[in-house]
Amino acid sequence: MAENELASVSQRHRVGLFSVGLDTYWGQFNGLKDRLESYNQTIAARLGASGADVLNLGMIDCPEKAAAAGHAFRQGDVDLIFLHVATYALSSTVLPVVRRAKVPVILLNLSPQAAIDYAAFNAMKDRTAMTGEWLAHCQACSVPEISNVFRRCGIDFHQVTGLLDDSDSAWAEIADWLAASRVAHAMEHNRMGIMGHYYSGMLDIYSDLTLQTKVFGTHVEIVEVDELSALRREVGDGQILGRMEQIRSAFDVQPDCSEAELARAARTSVALDRLVWQYRLGSLAYYYKGTGIAENEDAISSIIVGNSLLTARGIPVAGEFEIKNVQAMKIMDCLGAGGSFTEYYANDFADDVILMGHDGPGHIAIADGKPKVRPLGVYHGKVGSGLSIEMSVKHGPVTLLAVAEDGKGSLKLVVAEGESVPGPILEIGNTNSRYRFPIGARAFMQEWNREGAAHHCAIGVGHKHAHLAKLAALLGIECVRVC
Repeated sequence: MAENELASVSQRHRVGLFSVGLDTYWGQFNGLKDRLESYNQTIAARLGASGADVLNLGMIDCPEKAAAAGHAFRQGDVDLIFLHVATYALSSTVLPVVRRAKVPVILLNLSPQAAIDYAAFNAMKDRTAMTGEWLAHCQACSVPEISNVFRRCGIDFHQVTGLLDDSDSAWAEIADWLAASRVAHAMEHNRMGIMGHYYSGMLDIYSDLTLQTKVFGTHVEIVEVDELSALRREVGDGQILGRMEQIRSAFDVQPDCSEAELARAARTSVALDRLVWQYRLGSLAYYYKGTGIAENEDAISSIIVGNSLLTARGIPVAGEFEIKNVQAMKIMDCLGAGGSFTEYYANDFADDVILMGHDGPGHIAIADGKPKVRPLGVYHGKVGSGLSIEMSVKHGPVTLLAVAEDGKGSLKLVVAEGESVPGPILEIGNTNSRYRFPIGARAFMQEWNREGAAHHCAIGVGHKHAHLAKLAALLGIECVRVC
C-alpha cells in the first residue's frame, strides 16, 4: 500500500453499528428477526445520512457472532460503536464485541413506537404472535443487564433513550455524539506545530506535551523560527503581490498601513503557508522574542496577518506559545464554531458585560463584518512593530472553551455559553468583543477563574456545550460548565 493510501485509510472517521437479539427467538416467532433487522437498517441509513462512514455488522444474536464482531470492529478501526438493543438479548452476546473493540460505546435504547397499540395487541387471537409482537417492542428489557455488565467490567458507555422515529429528540443527541466523535478523531490525527518558546514567566500556560498527546492523541512537531526565516528568503515578488491582493480581499486594510508593511506581512504569510504544508500541520502555537537576529525578528513581527488567514482556513494559530489554547481553538474549529484566541480585557459593569479579545491573530471567519488591518507602532509586551487585526466576533450566541489541567494528572474542558453583544469596543488594533453571560459578569469571572483555566481561552460562535460534554466523555476527561 502506498504511503498516501495508508494515510487516507488511517485518517477516515468511521463508526460501528450492531443490533442485538436472541437467536432462540427466530424459530419461535415468525418474522421477528426480519422486523428487527429492518430497524437496524433504518438506523444505519440515518447514521450514514449524517455523513458518517458506518461499519454495520447487523444482528448479533449469539456469543460466537459476538466474538467475530469484536474482531471485525477492531480490524475496521472504528472510532465509536452504536449498540442498538433491538429486543431482549443476553449480555454474553454483547460483552465480547465491545471488550475487544475497545472504543467508546453508545447504547441505543430506541423504541419502534411511542406506545404499543394496546387494543389492537390484545385483540390478537394467537398468543404466540402476541408474544412476538411484544418482543418487537421489548428493547428496554436487557438494557439494565447490559449496563450492569459494562459497569462491572469497567467499560465506559453512554445511553440514548427515545424513539426510532427520526423526528424524536434522540436523533439530535445521536447527532451530537457523532459530532463529538468526529472532533475526537480529528484531534487524534492532528499535527500540532510548536515554534519558538514560552513567554517567559507566564506560568499558567506552561504545558505537558506528553499529556496533550495522551489525552487527545495529537502529534507534536517542533519547528524552528529559523526555518520560517529561511522560507521567507525564497518568496518571490509575484507571490508577495498575489498575497497582498488576497489580504486586501479578506481584510479592510486601513489607509495608514504602508505598502512596505503590507508586503512584509504578505512575504511572511506565504512562507508560513509553506512551513505548514511542509510539516502537514493542522495547528500551530508560537512565540519568539526575536532579539539578536534581525531576520527572525522581521519574520515574527510580521506574522499576525498570515496567522489570521491560516486560522480562518481551519489551521488555528495561537500566540504566546499557548499549546493548551491552540488545542481549544482546534476543537472549536472542528465543531464549525470558529475558535478565536481571547482573554479578559476589561469589565463593563454598567452594561454587565466583559470585554475580551487579544493582540495578534483572530478567526476572521467568525468576525462581525470585515476585519480591519491596522499598523501598530509597538506590540505591547513584545518585540517589534507591524500589522495587527482588529475585529469583533459575530453578535449572537457564543461558547468559551479552555483546555485546562485538572490538578489530578489529566486535562479538563472548561466551558461557558454566553452572547456576543453590540456596543463600543477598544479600537486599538486588536480583536475585541463584548460578551454577556446568563449568570452576570461578576459571577462569570469568579466561577471561570475558580476552575483554574489559563488566562487564554477560545471563543466560538453558537452554543456548543452539548458537543463539548460528549467530547470530554469520549476522551475520558471532565467537562465543567460554568454557565
